[in-house]
Amino acid sequence: MKNKPSLPKGTRDFGPLEMGRRNFILDTIKKVFLRYGFQPIETPAMEQLSTLKGKYGDEGDQLLFKILNSGDYLKDIDAATQNSKSLTTLISEKGLRYDLTVPFARYVVMNQHEINFPFRRFQIQPVWRADRPQKGRYREFYQCDADIIGTKSLVCEAEIIQMILEVFSGLSLEAFTIKMNHRSILAGIAEVIEAPDKMGELCITLDKLDKIGQDKVMAELAERGFNDEALTKLEPFFQLETHTWKERLDELKSLFTNSMEGLKGVREVEEILSLARGLDFEGANFDFDPLLARGLTYYTGAIFEVKAKGVSIGSICGGGRYDNLTGVFGLEDVSGVGISFGVDRIYDVMEELEMFQAQARSGTKLLIAHFDKDSFKFAIRLLGRVRKEGIAAEIYPEDAKMKKQLGYADKKQIPYVVIIGPEEIQSGAFTFKNMQSGDQSKMDVSEIIEKLKEETDE
Repeated sequence: MKNKPSLPKGTRDFGPLEMGRRNFILDTIKKVFLRYGFQPIETPAMEQLSTLKGKYGDEGDQLLFKILNSGDYLKDIDAATQNSKSLTTLISEKGLRYDLTVPFARYVVMNQHEINFPFRRFQIQPVWRADRPQKGRYREFYQCDADIIGTKSLVCEAEIIQMILEVFSGLSLEAFTIKMNHRSILAGIAEVIEAPDKMGELCITLDKLDKIGQDKVMAELAERGFNDEALTKLEPFFQLETHTWKERLDELKSLFTNSMEGLKGVREVEEILSLARGLDFEGANFDFDPLLARGLTYYTGAIFEVKAKGVSIGSICGGGRYDNLTGVFGLEDVSGVGISFGVDRIYDVMEELEMFQAQARSGTKLLIAHFDKDSFKFAIRLLGRVRKEGIAAEIYPEDAKMKKQLGYADKKQIPYVVIIGPEEIQSGAFTFKNMQSGDQSKMDVSEIIEKLKEETDE
């Protein structure tokens, strides 16, 4: 018996139904990006490992998919004398991209003389992470990124907040929370607990807060070498969760009496929210969280994370300010800020909440069914005319009983069918059937086209 084919863990196939739904999400996001002046680019699926490594922290580096060098890559290597890390550098020089931000920074550096700054780009492509597959976490998934690079203006962060609200409004996803923090606030916390040199470890551990809870976070920090005095000074920041986000900002000012960096973060958050209010931001679906710490090490300013309510799936959107990501590629002092929408997680959330609309299921609006060869020839001409009018249509391609043709339309969820036979050809009045309601009426070709155009416009 031949082995049955299978997929690598953490990857999925998408059939027509799933693709219709995914395209609905992608089109909604893309429309918002274009409305805000972003331009599309694409980068290769693979990058040099030297481009990727060191940008995502130690844990991120472990999740990079590495690509073996072509040809006989072990020919001149004595594997017995190499450890795993040194062997990897000898047999692999490339890796699949982990996200879209680092490849974008590389793109900016390589094309800096052709780019008009500030540069607004969006990018919709798959990324790969060698993570442990589980619900809402895949090894291959799509990201929809929008970044503004070449300006430090905080109006960009305000626009990001508004873009998030518009995307989820377009998807009719209302139960979500935009969480926001600032890296300077996290640096201020590290200063207050007298561990400024351990900010990276603090952020990595705080990033697990939603998953493991406060007690386990404190225990892990102790394991990482934070002493009892530091952990005691950290306690008041957990207690801020009981206040409104406006009150948290005020209380942070008193906690940061001796931290200029922390106060800088508070001021920038307040300015961003002030600018956002000028863009009709009302504070709904928003929360300021001083312990939010996205794990990626390249963030330097405001950070964002969006989670859907009522579902057990992680963040569905995230991003932030990065002041010198291009610096590692030789282009210093170019600030950027961006947001990334996780299409696969958004899909899972909407599916779990049963939110997908019927119109996202099928691209075909009309099936032309026929009784005999003469009807088929007439149907072909009608098909061409309907498509010229911009209506998605198809013809049943074979001679078959009408029951089978209508069953095809029903299974494919095609909303309308035109039935053509000798009588219809002679009279010029064709049976136009609504597959959902079962209603049918006689219409001429012009009336059918007008009806379908009305449906498309709606």
